[in-house]
This record gives sequence, C-alpha cells and structure tokens, in this order.
Amino acid sequence: MKLSLIRNTCGILRGQRTGHIVSGLSRRCLAVGPSSSSLLLRAAYATSSCRLNAKVSFDLGKHPAKEDVFECDSSLREVVQHSKKAMAALQRKNSAIQPTLVIVQSSEDVNMWEIHKKVAEMVGLKISQICLSKHSTEDEVIEEILKLNEDPSVHGVSIHLPSSFLTSRVVNALRPEKDIDGLSDVNVGRLLRGDSGQSFLPPVASAILDLLKNHDVSLEGKSVLLVGPEGPQTYSLQALIERSGMQASKSHATAKNLQKRVMKADAVVLLGEGNINVPPAWVRPGAAVIRENEISTKLGSGHLVAAYRIQNLIRWLQEQQYRPWSLRSLKLKPLTPVPSDIEISRAQTPKAVTVLAEEIGLLPEELEAYGRNKAKVRLSLLDRLQSQPDGNYVLVAGITPTPLGEGKSTVTIGLVQALSAHLKLNSFACLRQPSQGPTFGVKGGAAGGGYAQVIPMEEFNLHLTGDIHAITAANNLVAAAIDARMLHEATQSDKALYKRLVPSVNGVQKFSPIQICRLQRLGITKTDPESLTPQEVSSFVRLDLDPKQVTWQRVVDTNDRFLRKITVGQASTEKGQARETGFDIAVASEIMAILALSNSLEDMRSRLARMVVGTSRSGCPVTAEDLGVSGALAVLMKDAIKPTLMQTLEGTPVFVHAGPFANIAHGNSSVLADKLALKLVGREGFVVTEAGFGADIGMEKFFNIKCRTSGLKPNVVVLVATVRALKMHGGGPGVSAGAPLPKEYIEENLGLVAGGCRSNLRKQIQIAQQFGVPVVVACNVFKTDTEAEVALVCQIARECGAADAVPCNHWALGGRGSLELAEAVKKAASKPNHFKFLYDIEMPIVEKIRAIAQKVYGADDITLSAEAEAKINYYNQQGFGSLPICMAKTHLSLSHMPEKKGAPTGFVLPIRDVRASIGAGFIYPLVGTMSTMPGLPTRPCFYDIDIDPVTEEITGLF
Repeated sequence: MKLSLIRNTCGILRGQRTGHIVSGLSRRCLAVGPSSSSLLLRAAYATSSCRLNAKVSFDLGKHPAKEDVFECDSSLREVVQHSKKAMAALQRKNSAIQPTLVIVQSSEDVNMWEIHKKVAEMVGLKISQICLSKHSTEDEVIEEILKLNEDPSVHGVSIHLPSSFLTSRVVNALRPEKDIDGLSDVNVGRLLRGDSGQSFLPPVASAILDLLKNHDVSLEGKSVLLVGPEGPQTYSLQALIERSGMQASKSHATAKNLQKRVMKADAVVLLGEGNINVPPAWVRPGAAVIRENEISTKLGSGHLVAAYRIQNLIRWLQEQQYRPWSLRSLKLKPLTPVPSDIEISRAQTPKAVTVLAEEIGLLPEELEAYGRNKAKVRLSLLDRLQSQPDGNYVLVAGITPTPLGEGKSTVTIGLVQALSAHLKLNSFACLRQPSQGPTFGVKGGAAGGGYAQVIPMEEFNLHLTGDIHAITAANNLVAAAIDARMLHEATQSDKALYKRLVPSVNGVQKFSPIQICRLQRLGITKTDPESLTPQEVSSFVRLDLDPKQVTWQRVVDTNDRFLRKITVGQASTEKGQARETGFDIAVASEIMAILALSNSLEDMRSRLARMVVGTSRSGCPVTAEDLGVSGALAVLMKDAIKPTLMQTLEGTPVFVHAGPFANIAHGNSSVLADKLALKLVGREGFVVTEAGFGADIGMEKFFNIKCRTSGLKPNVVVLVATVRALKMHGGGPGVSAGAPLPKEYIEENLGLVAGGCRSNLRKQIQIAQQFGVPVVVACNVFKTDTEAEVALVCQIARECGAADAVPCNHWALGGRGSLELAEAVKKAASKPNHFKFLYDIEMPIVEKIRAIAQKVYGADDITLSAEAEAKINYYNQQGFGSLPICMAKTHLSLSHMPEKKGAPTGFVLPIRDVRASIGAGFIYPLVGTMSTMPGLPTRPCFYDIDIDPVTEEITGLF
C-alpha cells in the first residue's frame, strides 16, 4: 500500500508558542526553528579527524568545533546540499510548501536540538518539539501521536523516547507516511521486502552504513556484527548492510560466545540504550566499533543522522507532489437482456473508497470517509497540487430534452469508463448530486444507467453525504432570521433593540466582528458601542425589511406542491406579523448555486454574505451579512463544500458535488470538483463534467457563468443525441407517461431522424461552435434503433460541423461500448481550441439578454415587461449590472414555448421578470413561469421503493 505525506506548516508552530512549557502530560516544550530532530535510536557519524584506527572506537567526545562540522564531513555536506537543492526545487514549484518536522520526546535535549536546528537552517525546514512528562502513560503518548497524524501541517514525526515507551502500539500508532525514522512495521516490512523506494530508510541505519562504507579499510565483502536487542533498527540495519555487499550477523549482548564473535568481525555495531561491555582487547586490529547510544546527545555528533532524517522528509514530499495513478479497473460481465440498474449495481462489488483514493494519488489525510463506499475530499489537495498542470476538460451536453430521455449522465459515465478502464488514460467524471424530489417523484435515479453508472447507486441517490440537508438547514436559518428580525424590529424601540443586539457581558458592551462589518457598510467607523449617536444606533439596529419585498423562501428536498404558497406568522405570539411566502425545493436554493460556483471556503463565505434576501422600505438591498447570519451559514456548509468521491461500475473515479437547478440556476456540478479532478488526472488525463438540459441552457450557462467563475477553459463538447428524441424534433407524435410508444419511435423512420438532425441537432452544434470549442456528437443507442438510423445521425452531424459523431453502446456494454467515443474525444482534445464567451460581461443587462436570445435560442428579439424593466434599472443602480445572465426558461424547447420542437424561428422572447442571485453572482431573467417546487404525480416512484428488513437491501429505486 503506497502511503503518503502532507502539506503546510505545523499547527503548533504558528509563531505564538515558541519556547513555552506546559505542565502535566501536556508539559510540551515547543521550540520552533528551521530544522529536523532526533529520535529513539541514534547512530554515530565520524568527521574526517575521527576515522577509526586499529582497536579504536569512534571517540564522540573529540568532535570538531560546531562551525567546522559541515566542512569536516564530506558525507554530511553532500546530504545537506542534496536536500537543500531538493527543497529549493519544491518551493519553486509550490511556494506554499513549508515542510515541518515534529519531535516527540520525554525530556529536552539541548545538544540534539542545536544539531537539528543547525542542519535545518541550511535546508530551510521547520521543526517543533513536543516534550512529554516522564510519567506519561502509553495511551497518553499514543494520543499525542494521533493528533499529529491528523494535523495536515505536520509532514514528519520523530519519536525520541526511552525504550520503555517505544512499544509496538506506540511506534505503529504513527502513520507510516509520517514515520520519517522508518521504524513502523509498514516501513520496516517494505525495506525488508526490498521496496526501499516506498519506505523511509532509517536515518540511524543510514548514518551507520555511511560510517562503515567510509572506514579507513574497505569493508566490502567483510563481516559486520550487530550487538544488541532485536528490533526494527536492527532488522533495517542488517538489510542495508547486506545490500551494500557486506555480511551481517546479530548477537545479544549477553551471548556466551560474544567475545569469539567480536574477535572475528571486521566491524562491530553496538545497538541500544545501555552500555554494552566490549573490551578493546576483544576487537581485532583494523576493526571498526560504532556505539549507537552515544550519538545524538553530544554536540558535533548526530549531524549526519539529522541530515538523513531531513532528506527522508524532503524526498517524501517530492514524491507526494503528484502521485502517478495505479488504477485497478473492475471487470464487467454484461448480461443480455440488460437487468435493472439496481440489479447491475448490486452485482458489482466496489473497491473500498480508501483503496480508490490511494490508486488515484490522494493522500490519507485528504480523505474523509463516509462508510466504505464514499468519502469527502479535502480542498487542501489544491494547495498540494497547485503547480500540477490541468488535464483535458470535457463537457457533456445534449440536444433539447424530450420525455424519451437522452442519457447525458449515462454517456458521461460510459465515456470515463472507456477512457480509464480501456484506454488506460486517467479520467474523472464530475456529476451533480440528485435531489430526493425527482428520486421519489417522477424521474427515479440519476446515477447513470445500465452498465454505465455510479455505484452503489442507492447511496448515490439517497442522501449521499448530506450536502443537500446542509443546504436546507442553512437556507432555512436565513428564513428564520428574516422573520425573527422583522418581528423584533416591529415590537421594540431602537434602544431595546440595541441593548439586545449588543449585550453587556460582565459589564462590557462589545460589537461582534460581523456587526463591525455592518457598521463599516453604513459608513460608521466607531468600534465602541457607547460612542454611537442615536441616529447611528437606529441605522445599525433597523434593517427595515419590507415584508412585501422579501425574496427569500424556505426549502425542503421533497416535491410538495402544497408548499408553493403558504402564510407564516399566524400564531398569537407573532403579534400580527403574518405574511405570504412559500417553499422551493432545496436544490433551487441560492445556497446550492453558491456551493456549485465557489472556488474556496473563503469564496463561499463571501458569497453567502452577499446574498440579497429582500429590500428595505427605503429601497436598499438587505443581505445575509446584514442579518448577521453569514458566518453561521459558512459553518453549516463547511463539509458540504468538499466534493464526494465515488466510483463507476468499472472502478473509475467520480466526483459527485452540488446539484443546482438548470432553469433558475446554472445546472452544473461544482467548480471545485472540476478543479480537483483536473489536478488529479494530470496533463494527459480527462475530466468529463455534465451540464443540465440542452446545450441552449446547461452548456450556455456552463460557458458564460461557470467558466467565468472558475477560469477554466473546456477542450471538447460532447453533444448527446438519441434517435428517438431526434424523431420527435423531426415531427414525431407526442408521448404520454405510461402509454405505449407510437410506432414511429420503435420502427425505422429515416425521414423523422433527418428532420430532427437538420433542425435541433444542427442548431445545438452551432451553439457550441459559437464558443470556439470542438464538438463530438454521441449517438446514445437504444435497442429499438436501426443501424441505418444511427448511421444517418452520425453522417448529418458531421455535415453540420461536428468534429466527429459516433454511436455509443455503453448502456449495454459499459466502457467497451464507448471506446469509439473515447477515441473521438481524445482526438478532438488535441485540436486547436478558440474558446470565447458569448458576450462581454460589461455589456448592459438588456444587451446580454438579447445576445443569448438571438445567438443561442434563435429569437428575432426580446420584449421586456414593465416589471422587468424596473428591476433592471434597480439592479443597475445597485451596481449589479456587470453580472452574467442565467436565463430561466423552459428546457423543452429552444424557444419559450415548450410545444415548439426542432429549431423554432420567427419568435420574440418575452421577459416577464428579472431577478438576481447576488451571492451566486448572476442575474436571472424569467421567460414564462418557472416552478421552483415540483409536485408529485398521481403515481410517484415511491410506490415501488422498499427495503428488506433482514438484508437491508433496497428494491424498486430504479
């Protein structure tokens, strides 16, 4: 198992506790300075003036002056210089890297500290010392080690404790990737097995080996006797000695034949803490004697051990900057006929998510597992891989949707299965998290389908890691804060409000940081609560929200039409503050759009603060920051901002993150998931992300909104089409849910196919081409399609300007059925890319709307209602005019008329209203009526969903 390292500087280092000592177990001595440290078993090094002569051991008391150490020992100088160069190269690639070593010891050792500080100063390393009480228990030592394991700013740990502390439990409590002394079972086992490149070479053993190699008399082929207790140090040293061409043997210090064995040895190494009695008379002439226990405590000694320790840490960091993939694909055995999605999902055994994470180069500390099959990935990955080039960026979009379905998610999964499992190219799928509304309503699962899906599909479709619940909680906290604030302002005086908003604690009034931000927005620079004038107090305490202009609604992740309009405040305790409001489905919350567009936790916190929840009676926007709730929202969302790692049926990685509506929001998975994936796949890899609905909605918003936010540029667009949907756009009859399909959709009809291709497919290809990105058409094949129909789709798509068009059979065959698509995408990604936005962000709002209507939808022009014009003027006055446009219109047609299939022309697009999501960062014009709360059909999907109480297997999900 290939384990790893970490990143930034030690949490205990942040400059504030240098040199402090605390009592008890926590009697921690914290010393900070550039360097590495000492550890349990130490080895000697010799300067050029200390080389052994006959019958003479290394005299550690006779050392050169401190300033001469590095000049006297060529080995030390070489190791330090190598580490120094490696460190400089690391920091050129990633300036944020600050390697940190922590020493855990039971007492302060000034000499050892000086040694390591001296070495580290030359290399540029940070070091921390944790001093434990000599009365600490084994459990207390392990507790300290476990804290260091979880600290992402600690890169290496050295445990310098008496042997009584160094039990197997203690040594192996330390993660192997932080065990820079190489003494854990994992590291020793790797070394003994011959995998030295994957483990740390123990610095003590390395220093001893260096001394043996540099002895005045060559020891190659000679014998070395190791005297002392059995242990990891002994085993490691023996392995290194034997691999260096010497012969190694072991003996206990109490062995009866010790004298005889010492006299035969060409070199003797005395290991352990005690003073092993080996009289000089026992040592044969010319033999070397090294005493390990005298090394680390004497000034002028131990520098080589410290240098090797630092070299270990830096070498490991070098290897962890980008870890090549070792992906093991899962085998598929497709059945005919194709079983249900849930049967296929359940028939495959997914890899443990920790195994998958290791295969794609994630470090253990970058993963937060949620059970066996899914895990959150920490955003610290972006810091570690900031210098890593991005891979190829592929967007999957589709033709205008029909009730017959196009299968964008299935194509996305099939494509990445083909790329990774079959072409052996690193690839990642990035998908949106499905809402429980459609899952239990009309759509069912959203994990792909057939042999191209995310597994386990039950976990994908139900709750996942709770992100939507976090959004629901955050959204409804804002709603509660709005109504509470309006109630308190309506029933209290300025003085009473101020007293409660800025309470006196122990006789002292103090503004909270978020209140100081509000004062600054009001132009009040005072920070003493007692210094505000009555007018300033009134401005501070009164948001004066107009109940009729509150735009924020509550949310729930269920299709519930009866919540579309409700009345709140009807209890007597609400004192006449009743008002009409309503519920949206959770994925329609602006907080969901913010999650999908945020570039970092800091960015998300800022966006949450900017959310406009309503307008004051004086016409000023009121934000979440004004309500004082934005910090709490960020806390509720702190885990939701991390993408969730899952896998496909063939064991290739998937990020599932965010799920904004594609009508009133932008309908794409998160910026952060794409960014993390692009770093992980490497320069030659592929990240395939999906946009909601047709190219006129999801793709247009992906380019103009998501790409503006992320700064990323796509390489290829995959446009998904089906023969059945094209027949409908070509003039085929309508279909009804539950009714048999008309014969036009199950029998060959080349005329309808051609009509749909030359209208809707052609238009969608042209839309993509306006952005300067190559287009590959994926014809998602159904069992009712004929070869002639599929061939005609591909032929016309190429004639319409697609770089290529290929049939896809991933639903029935998995990745093998999308190999042709994978090859076409790979080829298209190598072509010149001239990506550009559709409009200049500084254009007037009306002109940006017109550009989308005319260039994307094919409208002749737009018309604005009086309400829409008034809103646009208001947004311009408030400084929101330079935001991108997120059109809210039907997904069932390129026009605003759902019944108009194909590529309608000669229409004027009516804009009935214009709204704004200031936190998310876009203006959204409303074309027609957009429902943000779906309703349940007569027979919802939940009729078929159940669980076996014995096996806990879910049935009927999809």
